[in-house]
Amino acid sequence: MSQKIGNLLPEVAKTRFLELQERLNAADLAYHQKDAPEISDADYDSLRREFSELLDLFPELGSLSTRSSSVGAPVSSGFQKIQHAVRMLSLGNAFDDEDVADFAKGIRKYLGLGTESNLAFTAEPKIDGLSLSLRYENGRLIQAATRGDGSEGENVTANARTISDIPQVIQDAPEVLEVRGEVYMSHEDFAALNTRQAEAGDKTFANPRNAAAGSLRQLDARITEARPLRFFAYAWGELSDALADTQFGAIERLSSFGFQTNPLTQLCADTDALISHYKNIETQRATLGYDIDGVVYKVNDLALQERLGFRATTPRWAIAHKFPAELAWTQLEAIDIQVGRTGALSPVARLTPVTVGGVVVSNATLHNEDYIAGFDSKGEIIRDGKDIRVGDWVQIYRAGDVIPKVADVDLSKRSDDVKPFEFSTLCPECSSPAVREEGDSVRRCTGGMICPAQAIEKIKHFVSRGAFDIEGLGAKQVEQFYGDEWIKEPADIFELEVKYSSGLQQLKNKEGWGEKSANNLFAAIEEKRVIPLRRFIFALGIRHAGEVAARDLALHYGTWQALYEALDTARPAALAHRAGDVAENEERHRAASEGRKPKIADSRAAAIAACSVPAAATAAWSDLTDADGIGPVLGLSLSDALSIPEERAAIDRLASKLQIEAAERADTSGSPVAGKTVVFTGTLEKMTRSEAKARAEALGAKVAGSVSKNTDILVAGPGAGSKAKKAADLGIQTMDEDAWLALIATV
Repeated sequence: MSQKIGNLLPEVAKTRFLELQERLNAADLAYHQKDAPEISDADYDSLRREFSELLDLFPELGSLSTRSSSVGAPVSSGFQKIQHAVRMLSLGNAFDDEDVADFAKGIRKYLGLGTESNLAFTAEPKIDGLSLSLRYENGRLIQAATRGDGSEGENVTANARTISDIPQVIQDAPEVLEVRGEVYMSHEDFAALNTRQAEAGDKTFANPRNAAAGSLRQLDARITEARPLRFFAYAWGELSDALADTQFGAIERLSSFGFQTNPLTQLCADTDALISHYKNIETQRATLGYDIDGVVYKVNDLALQERLGFRATTPRWAIAHKFPAELAWTQLEAIDIQVGRTGALSPVARLTPVTVGGVVVSNATLHNEDYIAGFDSKGEIIRDGKDIRVGDWVQIYRAGDVIPKVADVDLSKRSDDVKPFEFSTLCPECSSPAVREEGDSVRRCTGGMICPAQAIEKIKHFVSRGAFDIEGLGAKQVEQFYGDEWIKEPADIFELEVKYSSGLQQLKNKEGWGEKSANNLFAAIEEKRVIPLRRFIFALGIRHAGEVAARDLALHYGTWQALYEALDTARPAALAHRAGDVAENEERHRAASEGRKPKIADSRAAAIAACSVPAAATAAWSDLTDADGIGPVLGLSLSDALSIPEERAAIDRLASKLQIEAAERADTSGSPVAGKTVVFTGTLEKMTRSEAKARAEALGAKVAGSVSKNTDILVAGPGAGSKAKKAADLGIQTMDEDAWLALIATV
């Protein structure tokens, strides 16, 4: 029992117990009746364990329980009810090797068996599907029922008869025979079904389990018949005669009747053999062609099963050893390179589909080329880097909505002919050089707007919600118009009505469009000809210029023309800064090879001095990069965007078609800090740094991130360091937080 549970007070335990009960009941209903799970299996198991622990520690809570001793959910009103002659129970869960060992020890203790006594088990894959009970009398199928709440299920006989794996008649069977198993859908059939659903405009399924459950529980059996359902038999309910003396023998008997039984079912002599088979099945998980979420262990001797009996909802003689919910092994089939709007080349793993955390995963991120190679451009091993090769068996990790990633590689399964992946130095979309700057982990295409991938992604970004947010013009429409060569750059959007509202080619005549939708789009575009400066800057898709930085730039410069001219003026200083970066990196490499301490400052200063930067450029560069939230990295990105002729021309064409509104400024008349440049440093104790910045800007001040000769006021809290010293050296007015608050309180 967890320490957390053990320390709860009775009243707190009661509140938590009722909360868990409500969540578990809702989860049961969603999973077993609605076929639409709302939480993962791992989360459900965690809640159920906590619920049981509370009951063990506080037995009096049992009087408040509304949870049935059965497993599942009430039968849907759309089906007739069938009473199970023998209840359909669930299994207890094991999550690690220690749990499995405890399971075996508990059985020996219950039966009074010493460690020297033989105790064999069967181990079989746990199919992730929908439980089904089939009742045969005199060899003929007379009814089929879902689990329901464990005691009472839904009559799906007509639907079950359409599944080819379920025999209608069997020979040499007991007079009464209830066969139990799992209805499932293969990965291949699931993918084909989702394709058909999408083409027909119907909803697609998240995973094969949902698809199988939804297909079996159709009120119209013709729909079920059209769905590719399969069935594995692995258990039984009511019997008029025993099938065999052992679990393994009974499974073989079911197979002889014509049922599909899992070929991976194996007889194991001890827990070591169980764990070994568990690991063997786990490595095959991705190639089975159907979903499993663990391995089920059962005592093989049926007489011992009879002696062991049942708890309230689970048998003592069986347990499910679950796979980690967020992890799965599969094979890496290929590595593709995708090009983003900033030209970044992103490697994507193409995988043999596998279900991870309730979602079918066929793609995963590989981050960058160093992550794939396992070492950086200098040949040094990097943290978390992998030597990943096409054909490898890889472990996939997925948590919540996080993009799946490759977590590990099984080198023991790598074949001799698998070669290291070579990251291309050319863009796969436009064949332009793909370069990797010093210190950058990402290789980037240099093609700009001539690269189709970059162009499309830039236009998608341009029309996105935080940018121009043009209603009716989303990613799908952008791809359509780009493919038809109607839009090649953002400026073309504002020519659509002129070119395609009349004449031979008209938008209203295109597939998926009509006169009303076309006119609505033209109106939405026209509405966005007037755009706030911050949205315009963000919409350009310049690297590092996110929504916050765009807002900061807009407030700092006020107008597009002012920012445009400042970038032109600062260009020589930006080039000098880049030269300084190159010199700094070269000095680091030189010093490392010579075994000495690098002289960074000297090398950088010499490189910048050699560029002979005009004073006006230096001042413009300082004004840009000292602004709070900007800095030299974004400054270089902005400068580069206007220095590339094609990019600059595209921006000019766009700006010429718009009315770019100046940044809104509050009335700062009477403000003692209007027009002044303020820097905050040290710890602010009465407001956060963000609050201080917002208040200063509202009063007409510019907030910078570093001290320079252009700084007017330094607000220094406890812990102020080099900025306070520099301010003192430059004779800049310095005050503490209280003095600052007193100064602005007069407004």
